[in-house]
Amino acid sequence: MFGKKVNKPQNRIDSLIGAGTVIEGNISFTGGLRVDGEIKGNVIAAGEQPSTLVVSEQARIEGEIHVSHLVVNGTITGPVHSAEFLELQAHSRVKGDVHYNSLEMHLGAVVDGRLVHNSGVTESGKTVELKIASRSY
Repeated sequence: MFGKKVNKPQNRIDSLIGAGTVIEGNISFTGGLRVDGEIKGNVIAAGEQPSTLVVSEQARIEGEIHVSHLVVNGTITGPVHSAEFLELQAHSRVKGDVHYNSLEMHLGAVVDGRLVHNSGVTESGKTVELKIASRSY
């Protein structure tokens, strides 16, 4: 926590993939990208600069995601790699493993896969296994 450099998220959105738009193919971007449409391909932030991907409630992405900051309220099918911060909002649906450094998960968000914490030292990280609490009445 202390002495650790944390990149701030990109505060502005540079690009928008609008509702009703379907893109088939990989996307590489810098800065901020908001997706309201559908992507069938990988979404990867280029370079070492902070990047932000916002996936709106009506958006769908089928592919691998590599960004520093990610806010999800739509549907992602594929592995997610968020180097800094990941926010899973109430309507988010992720089918695939989720790799994160810092995670905020709202009530109603669904992850069908493993939650893997990135320690920053190794890619393997630690697996967080969620179990249903047993009732002792």
